[in-house]
Amino acid sequence: MRRAARDTTHGREGRLNALRDAMHTILLVEDNEMNRDMLSRRLERRGYRVVLAMDGQSGVEMAGTEAPDLVLMDMSLPVLDGWEATRRLKADPATAHLPVIALTAHAMSGDRDRAIAAGCDDYDTKPIELPRLLGKIEALLGASAGADVPTDG
Repeated sequence: MRRAARDTTHGREGRLNALRDAMHTILLVEDNEMNRDMLSRRLERRGYRVVLAMDGQSGVEMAGTEAPDLVLMDMSLPVLDGWEATRRLKADPATAHLPVIALTAHAMSGDRDRAIAAGCDDYDTKPIELPRLLGKIEALLGASAGADVPTDG
């Protein structure tokens, strides 16, 4: 009987691991604790696994170790700002494929162009409007998943 109980537990752990593997992982690089907490909880409630970095340098390092599916990058960060962190991600062959969405309170004309020039795939302004951001996340995750599908031709 004891062996069967272990097998059942292993099966449940296996299912949990499979479910965890099926979840998309988002790396949230944000230095403001309130923004980080609010956004990470809202994303987790929608089924995303969220890993957190509090500065640009940590974000670059975690992009390599955590294998996220997408990066949400605040652009005004300590240690290494989001502009440079994104440039480094896109310059590294191991992380260049990662979609990056710039998150910034800068809503001036030209800021979106600056984010795209730094390598961001999209841009969103603070305060975050979750439905709008989720649409951008889903579009980029769908596009990156489609990039892995072989085409006939």
